[in-house]
Amino acid sequence: MDFSGKWEIYAQENHEEFLQKMEVPQMLVKMMKDVKPVTVIEQNGDDFTIKIQTSLRTVTNSFTVGRESEMTSMDGRKFQCTPSLEDGKLVITTEKFTSMRKIIGEDMIETISAGSTVMTRRSRRV
Repeated sequence: MDFSGKWEIYAQENHEEFLQKMEVPQMLVKMMKDVKPVTVIEQNGDDFTIKIQTSLRTVTNSFTVGRESEMTSMDGRKFQCTPSLEDGKLVITTEKFTSMRKIIGEDMIETISAGSTVMTRRSRRV
């Protein structure tokens, strides 16, 4: 599965609830309520660079599937993870959340879960 491309979010569910679960400061939750990030993914085999752009900030993370990496969340917190590819899905699991991206047709579906709280984002390649 090739995730490379520029992806624009056209729908998201449980965004505010998820940010609150992740203990993002309330002021930042309100600022991000209507922000729809653009994600730029460069994939070269098992090497990835994922850049998430918003009007508030841009965060870039680079990693290799199967190798432990330090990444930065949109609110600036650092975390350790070992990304994997499982059945065509890009999976990033941390102590606090799990992110899973998959491509279905023309859409990239990202599901991020923290405990029982799940945020879903749907993006299209532009």
